[in-house]
Amino acid sequence: MSRPGFGQRWAAAAGRWGCGLLALLLLLLPGPGGASEITFELPDNAKQCFYEDITQGTKCTLEFQVITGGHYDVDCRLEDPDGNVLYKEMKKQYDSFTFTASKNGTYKFCFSNEFSTFTHKTVYFDFQVGEDPPLFPSENRVSALTQMESACVSIHEALKSVIDYQTHFRLREAQGRSRAEDLNTRVAYWSVGEALILLVVSIGQVFLLKSFFSDKRTTTTRVGS
Repeated sequence: MSRPGFGQRWAAAAGRWGCGLLALLLLLLPGPGGASEITFELPDNAKQCFYEDITQGTKCTLEFQVITGGHYDVDCRLEDPDGNVLYKEMKKQYDSFTFTASKNGTYKFCFSNEFSTFTHKTVYFDFQVGEDPPLFPSENRVSALTQMESACVSIHEALKSVIDYQTHFRLREAQGRSRAEDLNTRVAYWSVGEALILLVVSIGQVFLLKSFFSDKRTTTTRVGS
């Protein structure tokens, strides 16, 4: 069997690069399946609601996580167009909920920090509506996927996994940085307090030792008759 020539190797490499570029472009372009990914500030004693129009039979996933603030918890509530509660959790740090829309209309989901009196939160959520469309639609096809198309599908799935992992690690990094900064602030205040206490104790000891070695002179007064 003869070895492939330069032209064949170049064509194979170009095909792989083309598949990767195509998969990356399809990830960046918006498709029929919508997704809302937002990070926002939630003040103390506040409530923030979001709305999404969903058609009946659409599968949706709500995922959220508290990044910074207090005990890293928040209340979450999801309602259908008629106001029926589909999901409700109190003081959750993170969670994920998947449901299928039972009717057409505007669905509402809210995050509440009303139980906190002085601590604001930073909340991240990802609301996925519908399934991602296939890379190569199967309708009007009479043949199976070619080797290049199969490679494009594999690269596309791998890139989606990479994006999910990157989002997860960014959230973990932001949460860890917030905890570290909070701990650093507490350590700094504790160090200042210890320094002040040490200064007060040192001054007190100096005055105490000085009183031990000071001359105590008693004055006697004689009263003549």
